[in-house]
Amino acid sequence: MPGNSNGSNDESAPLLGPRRRAEGPWYKTLPQHVAHVTWATLCSNYVNVLLVFVPLGIIAGALGWSPPAVFILNFIAIMPLAALLSFATEELSAKLGQTLGGLLNATFGNAVELIVSAPAWARTVSIVALNKNEIRIVQASMLGSILSNILLVLGCCFLAAGLREQESSFNSTVASTMSSLMAVASASLIIPATLYAAMSDMKQGESDRNIALLSHGTSIILLILYILYLYFQLFSHHAMFEDAESQESSSDDESGNTLSPIASGIALVVVTVMVAVCAEFLVGSIEGIVDSTGISKTFIGLILIPIVGNAAEHVTAVIVAYKGKMDLAINVAIGSSMQIALFVTPFLVILGWIIGKDMTLHFQGFETVVFFLSVLVVNYLIQDGKSNYLEGCMCLGTYAIIGLAFYVYPDKAKGDLGSNFVKNFFSPG
Repeated sequence: MPGNSNGSNDESAPLLGPRRRAEGPWYKTLPQHVAHVTWATLCSNYVNVLLVFVPLGIIAGALGWSPPAVFILNFIAIMPLAALLSFATEELSAKLGQTLGGLLNATFGNAVELIVSAPAWARTVSIVALNKNEIRIVQASMLGSILSNILLVLGCCFLAAGLREQESSFNSTVASTMSSLMAVASASLIIPATLYAAMSDMKQGESDRNIALLSHGTSIILLILYILYLYFQLFSHHAMFEDAESQESSSDDESGNTLSPIASGIALVVVTVMVAVCAEFLVGSIEGIVDSTGISKTFIGLILIPIVGNAAEHVTAVIVAYKGKMDLAINVAIGSSMQIALFVTPFLVILGWIIGKDMTLHFQGFETVVFFLSVLVVNYLIQDGKSNYLEGCMCLGTYAIIGLAFYVYPDKAKGDLGSNFVKNFFSPG
């Protein structure tokens, strides 16, 4: 019965979200309520049935099973954990409002990409760092997450929307703003690659110091640009994003009704630790996978890991696109890529600088060119503010070509841009 005529203390918020009126002391009803909310959380997504692979993956890694078994089990385990991270983030964002919610999504929305490079000591405090100086895996997973969002997810969204309507419309101004920031991010990778090639005559140590200095300064600038974008989106030009936010609120009417802020925070910490453990075993098994199957580290980090890590986000974007909420779908696809390019990658560079790792913005030349061309294709497709199924197939086709290219691309290939290429490209003749 509504109201507090019974004199019960309704001012104290329940630990795990709204619950029915207690039928006894709190210490007697709390376990039952915890069980109820836990079950509701587990039922929040069909993919959570794969949670059985979490203990299997941890046991496989702890007991030293074969690398393929450890990789496959933890590979599958990360999918439901990513879905739970997304669910807990949405629940907490619904209670914190747009400003804090936007910052929260910026941090946890790409948690798997961050945690994939977490070291052993970071697991205990949920701090993201670089894993055993595996720079190739870290860089490939960053770039792969960007490509999977702007090509695979966006292509699926265009295709799903095209199945219902001949042509779908979205806010071209917002999409162009995000894609322009992506172009800036691609420039931040092209400049170090070309500079490294231009300095080929210098000593290795001196050129590496120059690239590190450039990467650190560029990362700080990119982080500032990302903060400015958040201010742009949440405050100064908030009206431009109203369509996407209204679609988000209409699609998430139930968000915030399962977990309280405290419970959401606890869930984020627990699930983040579990992802860190599974990711640690997964990354540790990659060397054995490469030796036994011949698949390159670059292909694993650039294609396989991002698809699994972003699985829940991918499905969400496609569903809202099929329902005609293209502004929200565009915001999820391109917005997630922009977070990785302007926030996650620069953050890892700065973190590597602090802890003495060799993480820089100097990606291999082949990867840099692929990134630039992908951003260019997406910019062309969204500039008119309309989409159809053919444009979706274009994105998917481009992603398939890139995936095939990286499948045959060996880890030992010299991927840097050659000095002759740079000189010929920039020479006036």
